[in-house]
Amino acid sequence: MEYNEKIVYERAKRRVKALRGFYFNLTSYCIVIPSLAIANLIFMPEYLWFFFSMVGWGTGLLVHAMTTFNFLPFAGKNWEEKKLKELMEKEKNKINSNNGKYI
Repeated sequence: MEYNEKIVYERAKRRVKALRGFYFNLTSYCIVIPSLAIANLIFMPEYLWFFFSMVGWGTGLLVHAMTTFNFLPFAGKNWEEKKLKELMEKEKNKINSNNGKYI
């Protein structure tokens, strides 16, 4: 396998792992929250406590979705890689502008 193919494969593998994690989280949410709501309504209908779990986990699920599908530009791996390349390029330019001396 060529170097570029290996990089593409590793990125695709990380992407699949992230998607699997998100879908597992989503499936769990869709099973657990209704179960909590039913239990809450049966055993303690005067106090709707399941909303706290629904909102808390739902917020986490939303952030998980945003990072998985790259809606948070500063949280994804792509941003880290781009920023790393940008900073490395700045360092190279700094060295080149000082006749090869690192300041």
